[in-house]
Amino acid sequence: MKLKSRFLTLLLFAFSAVNTFAEGNQGLRPKLVVGIVVDQMRWDYLYRFYDEYTTRGFRRMLSEGYSFDNCQINYIPSVTSIGHTSAYTGSVPSIHGIAGNKFLLNGKLTYCTEDTTVQTVGSRSKAGLESPRNLLVTTIGDELKTATNWRSKVIGISFKDRAAILPAGHSADAAYWFDKKELCFITSTYYMSSLPSWVEDYNKEISRDVKKQKPVDTGKTLLAEPADIVQYSPYGNLIVKDMAKHAIAEERLGQRGETDMLCVSFSCTDIVGHAFGTHSELIHRMYVELDKQLADLFDYLDQTIGKGEYVAFLTADHGAANGILQNREHKIPSDGFYTNSEEEAVNKYLSGKYVGREHLVERIMDYKVVIDRNAAAGLDFDMLKADIADYFKKHPQVMYVVDLENISAASVPAYIREKIYNGYNRKRSGDIQLVLNPGVYGVGQEIGEGTTHGCWNPYDCHIPFVLMGRGVPHGSCPTEVHITDIAPTVCNLIKIQMPSGCIGTPRAMTVDR
Repeated sequence: MKLKSRFLTLLLFAFSAVNTFAEGNQGLRPKLVVGIVVDQMRWDYLYRFYDEYTTRGFRRMLSEGYSFDNCQINYIPSVTSIGHTSAYTGSVPSIHGIAGNKFLLNGKLTYCTEDTTVQTVGSRSKAGLESPRNLLVTTIGDELKTATNWRSKVIGISFKDRAAILPAGHSADAAYWFDKKELCFITSTYYMSSLPSWVEDYNKEISRDVKKQKPVDTGKTLLAEPADIVQYSPYGNLIVKDMAKHAIAEERLGQRGETDMLCVSFSCTDIVGHAFGTHSELIHRMYVELDKQLADLFDYLDQTIGKGEYVAFLTADHGAANGILQNREHKIPSDGFYTNSEEEAVNKYLSGKYVGREHLVERIMDYKVVIDRNAAAGLDFDMLKADIADYFKKHPQVMYVVDLENISAASVPAYIREKIYNGYNRKRSGDIQLVLNPGVYGVGQEIGEGTTHGCWNPYDCHIPFVLMGRGVPHGSCPTEVHITDIAPTVCNLIKIQMPSGCIGTPRAMTVDR
């Protein structure tokens, strides 16, 4: 009897210890992690419209949270797919494999999240043939699920497919993006065979509501098509924000006794920026309204999860150059690099040197020259690269030309060289990197009022990194940190392992004195 009593005592002690350990682990972490990426958000947008922001959106993050004021992208090209991936993996294209919005996969130009083995779920279009399978490493969400034995839920939501899929990672419970053709949120069979009823219900609500939206006044014309209204007005970001709120409510994110993660990306800021530029009235309106939308999201999180019970972080996938026409108006050096014309010109030059060989340059992609291996068969490849380099070294808009198989030999500043190293994936990138003069960026047929991004310069690479919530002190830091530091900093804050390809550093948040 005494032995049985001792056994029961030990059993109760063990049970209590297990419960205490479980509760202790749960207590170490917030109930919910909310990652917010604003597409094409330059760091200075935090302050350009500061006086028009509410106290509950961007300004709340700055007044309550911690801002790393000099967060830089440490690779090129600075484009959407890479930015979202690097922020959530702590890694760079040379390691995580997402080398551009499109890159070479087995020699074929491939969209970053393209996956022909899956089907669209939620519409009849092909917009759902997507998955994270081209990503080579884990994300914050993957590591969170691993840390909790896959009890955590991880969901990605965005207007753009790549901005929902890549942040959420391989083991995500769901990723939802917007089908611009059928005007609804969709996913793919990588995640599920049919949409949850709450997503279907919200899609019906969007279908009714989009018909009530006013045309978008661009200053020159009215955009009245429903797809244009969604993309070029604050309504596009609003439906993403509301989709996030529905996910929190219906999936009970942060309300199940485990730490969950929600990855939200607002894409319409990028779409408007490309079309109308960094100083357009549409961009101004977009950010003032986005601030209100973030305020509503934070209020909802306070009510549903509890203030101080969640962690939110804000960043961007890249910035944007000020427009060429605007720069010229104010005597700032700026010009366009006509990518299509340059492809034709270099091929014409090469055909004169290599008689009978046409189209040796397959394309110029993200300021990288891609040589057509079939067209170049039998040629001295190193000599061909040298000839291409000689051509572009004489180009008035090109500052440096770098052989990507021999980056260390290039006479470029160390700061730029590191970005080239980090952005070059041997199996997925091109052959020669072009570094353009500051203020010069790729354009199509003519220079317009819009803008783009992709270069090494601060206007493309200086992005916000602000954290707010549980365990985050109030303060700021002027020291340079990198987009690759975001993931390890968040992982350190929530006490999980950093992602498998992470090269970043967990950054300390020093309290202002």
